[in-house]
Amino acid sequence: MKIIIAGAGEVGFHLAKLLRKESHSIVLIDTRSSILSRADSELDLMTVHGNAYSISILDKAGISDTDLLISVTSSETANLTIATLGKQLGAKKTIARVNNSEFHKLKDRLDLERLGIDVIISPEDLASNEIIRLLRRSAFTNAFDFEFGKLTLLGVYLEEGSSLINQTIDGCESFSLKNQFRVIAIERDGIPIIPNDDFIYLKNDHVFFLCLPDGIVQIRKICGKLKFEVKNVMILGGGSIGYNTAKKLSRRKNVKLIESDAERCEFLADSLSDTLIINDDGHDVHLLEDENIGEMDAFIAVTGNSETNIMSCLVAKNHGVKKTIAMVENMDYINLSQTIGIDTLINKKLIAANNIFRYVRHADIINIAGIHGLEAEAIEIQVHENSKATKKTIGELNLPKDATIGGIIRNDEGLIAFPAFQIEANDKVVIFALPNAIEKTLDYFN
Repeated sequence: MKIIIAGAGEVGFHLAKLLRKESHSIVLIDTRSSILSRADSELDLMTVHGNAYSISILDKAGISDTDLLISVTSSETANLTIATLGKQLGAKKTIARVNNSEFHKLKDRLDLERLGIDVIISPEDLASNEIIRLLRRSAFTNAFDFEFGKLTLLGVYLEEGSSLINQTIDGCESFSLKNQFRVIAIERDGIPIIPNDDFIYLKNDHVFFLCLPDGIVQIRKICGKLKFEVKNVMILGGGSIGYNTAKKLSRRKNVKLIESDAERCEFLADSLSDTLIINDDGHDVHLLEDENIGEMDAFIAVTGNSETNIMSCLVAKNHGVKKTIAMVENMDYINLSQTIGIDTLINKKLIAANNIFRYVRHADIINIAGIHGLEAEAIEIQVHENSKATKKTIGELNLPKDATIGGIIRNDEGLIAFPAFQIEANDKVVIFALPNAIEKTLDYFN
């Protein structure tokens, strides 16, 4: 597949890195020669120096026979222009990154496809949706529902009190009553593992489960995680993510939002009638104490400063807040959450890159769940007639060692996978795979 990526920032660079692993032909366009030199040396791909909204630059990149044009520069206007031009010049499919959430609300009215824009992606909207998901499953580090909760992906750290610690996976089968869940991956010391039956759980392992609705209660019990309802939420940062999150939460929760810019606070106060807006920078511990941070169930830090977000979440944890979420700009921070004591670190660009990735796949992908702190994906796939996955049982398929089938949705019912299970056409299958195994695994479903 030939893919042009316009914009070599964190989203574009991460996308190029993911796609290069799957042997796609990648062309990366950017105006910054230093970033392109890094991409050329680290990723070994073709780079073009210049503005991607220049027709001559797009021609130089080979736009006329491109399968997919992804425009993820920092400029929303440029991305829309590049996608429109690219489609006119021959690109089969175009994706544009936007920041304005109005584009999503009005995309049908705007008829963006007629303009040549097939898909729009908003990192801010995606990050806000991710935060809402994490609060819905507040005891877990990761939470993603497939088919409205028929199957759910959950992540949890094993702490003192978990009955799994020092047990093998095989020895813990009795914990899964009526086959309600299965372990699909473990992260230990930053290394992702697809475990076998002899794998022994250790304290501080980050365990990922795929489960049926009734399995959620079982997982909480064996991992020693008490269920708690999030009622009171404090958000630090009133930018797009903070605003969208507060708007979605304030209908059902008590929300306080702290923002340093006075003019922005006026807009927030006018737009968020059910949210208490506080004009301050959030650095002052005494302010957080005056605003009763100790009474909050969740604290979400989404300012533009990663260090501020991390430190304020640590303050919240120190005051007894049960759920903390910090947005970080640097992707290298993502793996630090458990080490430093924050429940979940999110990166909006990483979320966006993983979301875009689904449009590159050859298989009929319904959903992709990126895993916080882990370079791996849970992918929901539609199974077609005569695909290789339907020819043998799961145990006989000989999948790559870094991939596993976690569950199946058949006739609107979720089922946990096991070796003797026979996949059928029209099933929806959830697989979990590390990057090196994704392409080979998806071949079974083409």
